[in-house]
Amino acid sequence: MTVRLLTEGCDLLCFPISLKKLSNQNNLEKKKLIRITTVPLSLKKLLQGQLEFMGQYYEIIAISSDGDCFEEMLQEQGNPKSYKVELTRRITPWQDLKALFTLMRIFRKERPLIVHTHTPKAGTVGLLAAWLAHVPIRMHTVAGLPLLVAKGPKRKLLDFVERITYACATNVYPNSFALRDIIIKYKLTKPSKLSVIANGSSNGIDTSYFSSESLTETKSELRKRLQISDDDFVFVFVGRVVKDKGMNELASAMNRLSGEYNHCKLLLVGPFETELDPLLPESESFFKNSKSVVYVGYQKDVRSYLAAADILVFPSYREGFPNVVMQAGAMGLPSIVTDINGCNEIIIEGKNGVIIPPKDADALYVAMKNFVENPDKVKALASNARQMIASRYEQKMIWNALLKEYQTLCTNISSND
Repeated sequence: MTVRLLTEGCDLLCFPISLKKLSNQNNLEKKKLIRITTVPLSLKKLLQGQLEFMGQYYEIIAISSDGDCFEEMLQEQGNPKSYKVELTRRITPWQDLKALFTLMRIFRKERPLIVHTHTPKAGTVGLLAAWLAHVPIRMHTVAGLPLLVAKGPKRKLLDFVERITYACATNVYPNSFALRDIIIKYKLTKPSKLSVIANGSSNGIDTSYFSSESLTETKSELRKRLQISDDDFVFVFVGRVVKDKGMNELASAMNRLSGEYNHCKLLLVGPFETELDPLLPESESFFKNSKSVVYVGYQKDVRSYLAAADILVFPSYREGFPNVVMQAGAMGLPSIVTDINGCNEIIIEGKNGVIIPPKDADALYVAMKNFVENPDKVKALASNARQMIASRYEQKMIWNALLKEYQTLCTNISSND
């Protein structure tokens, strides 16, 4: 059984001179590439900068549901042509059917060579529409599998939907090697459809942006603004404050830790989502009322909050390839992560962080306490953190590896015509 891994020659792909020359020759006849996500925030954040980069080589069309950041997303992505289609994150049969026919009409009008989808609903509806519209190249990036934490009828439904998505795709791209192995394990599609771009990740990390040198304030100044002492030991969490991110375990561990060490603080960056995946009442109360927690809510730019901290703590139950762990590493922070796909590839035990079992509040508490009591260990891991991200996940390397994949698939299609 062979699975293609798109890692060979990635050091050369950082400067794709030959590819650019090839593109320039075909500028007058750019092929159409449609990128689809369920919500515009995914196009804006998860693929930040990527659509504008690919616009040098393809005519880009962006599709997602409407949202507050839709126009802002387009501006940041180079103002590509776009469509708003009513895609929902929930199971909504009538709306999904309407979206299916809307996308089919768009595909028949635009006649794209490639449709590339991200996020579950966009993948299922978008690829089924692309298959029905006979789009030649139908690509889907898998950034996580919700079915892994589902049970009973919901698990069966999600499993079925995932299989439909992959069946409609010509190529499937798990954004981590572990996720690829899980897809193979559960036989969701044939291995020959699967590829991992470069070393993993959907978009890589802009290490020039995520760096301490990019900030105008010092760590001490940042802490003063947040009313955190220079002597405090600060853990930071960035993400949605929900059960699946391990926030009940984090509340339990931090509650114990703050009772033993007055100088321990948790900097909590992200929104509470009480409707889709609520916390235990006692966890939510701790985060909102404890003096050891500094809650700042959702932040557009998280760099200063990472720079103000000592350790990222990220006890998630499931991930694809978490951006925040790469961002923290690029900012020079070691991480405590759970032993799940993506996290256990970015973090190497004892090199740039530690890995604990998921859903284990005791193990999380022990790991956090160990860092508090061993500041030299923090410094040692921090010294490796940035280099380990830059060497494996620099954004331009990921973009160029994906560009090479697009061009290879296009060439194969042309040669088969």
